[in-house]
Amino acid sequence: MSEQVSLTPSPEDTGGRIDKYISDNIAQLTRSAVQGLLTDGAVLVNGSGVSKNYKLRPGDSVTVLIPDPQPMDAVPEDIPLDIIYEDRDLLVVNKPKGMVVHPAHGNWSGTMVNALLHHCGGSLSGINGVIRPGIVHRIDKNTSGLLIVAKNDSAHLHLAEQIKAHSFTREYEAVAVGAFKETEGTVDAPIGRHKTDRKKMCVTQEKSRNAVTHYSVIRQYGGYAHVRLRLETGRTHQIRVHLAYIGHPVLGDDVYGKPFKGLEGQCLHAKKIGFIHPSTGEYMEFDSELPEYFQAVLRKLEKM
Repeated sequence: MSEQVSLTPSPEDTGGRIDKYISDNIAQLTRSAVQGLLTDGAVLVNGSGVSKNYKLRPGDSVTVLIPDPQPMDAVPEDIPLDIIYEDRDLLVVNKPKGMVVHPAHGNWSGTMVNALLHHCGGSLSGINGVIRPGIVHRIDKNTSGLLIVAKNDSAHLHLAEQIKAHSFTREYEAVAVGAFKETEGTVDAPIGRHKTDRKKMCVTQEKSRNAVTHYSVIRQYGGYAHVRLRLETGRTHQIRVHLAYIGHPVLGDDVYGKPFKGLEGQCLHAKKIGFIHPSTGEYMEFDSELPEYFQAVLRKLEKM
């Protein structure tokens, strides 16, 4: 049976969007999940369905019907995983470049989730549904590096809260195009969906969310730079969009920059993650070596 949750907005919530209000007050629901429930009529305000952009009014009473998790649709596949750490609550996996994190149109097999289902069996959190079990956060297909996976819903919620509170450490390294005048800085620019190309993100003030990326230059190579980046927020394509926005697209990024001969997709690696363990309360941090493709790019730049 569906779980029914009743919420009573405070006066301070008046005027705010209902999808944001519900996702802020029901931890297991992401904003996109709430929007799906709104579309399905599973959210009632004063007993009636409302649109996704409904804004709360004084005296509103909100009821949310949370459906039971659906049966698993993704298929387990025996695909090798580079597991950096594992316990009963979570895994830290080093994702190779070119591997998709979860099944989607055009990539229904060979994904990280297919491999995780084979490795973990039924021991993955179900909060993100049948296609993304265990996935707390994701990285792009052509981005390599560290990814954390939750084995149960409790761990998932604890980790998701850390990401939401910006206390989850995520550091990347990239090769960017162009010479940086400043060796370090911060890009604070909101990101939203591109108006004409719905597959792309962009810096915009319209229907956007705040996004902050801190960067520091490790080494300059003439017209290129090896850069370290730390995410304060985690928006879709954030690093790629922000670097392109300041005129330094990630090398090889064929969406926000230009392809680079001999490189498939962008030169971007999720090098470090750190978090408080959901069961022990201990802060844990993991670092990964730069993969061979990234090192090969650096060697090539040294010779240019």
